Amino acid sequence: MSNVRNQRRLKIKRRVTGSIVPSASRPRLVVFRSNSEIYAQIIDINNKTLCASSSAEKDIVNSKDNKTVKAGEVGKRIAAKAIELGVSSVVFDRNGFLYHGRVKSLAESAREGGLQF
Repeated sequence: MSNVRNQRRLKIKRRVTGSIVPSASRPRLVVFRSNSEIYAQIIDINNKTLCASSSAEKDIVNSKDNKTVKAGEVGKRIAAKAIELGVSSVVFDRNGFLYHGRVKSLAESAREGGLQF
């Protein structure tokens, strides 16, 4: 069953990622969601990771919040790291995941943190 879900997500990923057009001034904000964690990276047009954040970081893991709240914290951190690097505008790549729940929480927190997409 999980293989069927993963194949579906990869099919959606190819469709979504094909329509995203990053540029030098607007790198991609890529999200990956596993069952227990959520990861966010900002990747430039040369496929180099500029900065990353995840819910597996030490102080986020130690908090007793639920996964949606932790995803919001990851969004705030990735926004702070990006602004520190001078990136204020990104293209959001949901990576085949539905814009719902943890992915939505991360995106909204990144917007509140100052990223524009």
